[in-house]
Amino acid sequence: MSVVTIGVLALQGDVREHLAALGQLGVTGRPVLTERDLDGLEGLVLPGGESTTLSLLLASSGLFDPVAAVIGAGLPVFGTCAGLVLLAREVRGGRPDQRGFGVLDCAVRRNGYGRQTESFETTVELSAGPNEPSGSMPAIFIRAPLIEEVGTDVEVLARASTPGTGELRPVVCRQGSVLASAFHPELTADRRLHQLFLAMVERAAVDRREPSGVAG
Repeated sequence: MSVVTIGVLALQGDVREHLAALGQLGVTGRPVLTERDLDGLEGLVLPGGESTTLSLLLASSGLFDPVAAVIGAGLPVFGTCAGLVLLAREVRGGRPDQRGFGVLDCAVRRNGYGRQTESFETTVELSAGPNEPSGSMPAIFIRAPLIEEVGTDVEVLARASTPGTGELRPVVCRQGSVLASAFHPELTADRRLHQLFLAMVERAAVDRREPSGVAG
């Protein structure tokens, strides 16, 4: 793909791991700490971390509204774990003052897969579109959000068995220019979710370059 710059929200969480993953794919990653860091980005990653802390830091840093604006304008965004919580339409089990961007039509429960001591690794089957990354991949769940509901416009790209019940739940979802996973792809050597996001970024760039046409 052409040269692009992908931002990684750098207030808290797995920032270095996402930057390293992007670098392994030959993509320039930029830590996002200020509104100016959003300039010229082709995509944005919201990393895993602690969703309440990230929400509070977005507000105190003055970054919440600028990030909401670029996502609302169609900038492709990839949220992992806590990043998924920030993107979800509804957050269950969070603080009343916890803010999110509400651009992914799903309801998630914070820490729905259990506490830190209940972290686990499993394998999921990624099933995206034609010519997109797919197949079996490792998935590390650390205090992960549980996706309890998804809207009709949300593509479920992978599911995983829920410990205790065995119920299959969505763990990778896509809606338009938004991609999200309940687990931490940045913590394994498998880069297929990052590759999928980069393919979404490239498509968005092509769409922006194509003329809209003039009505006759």
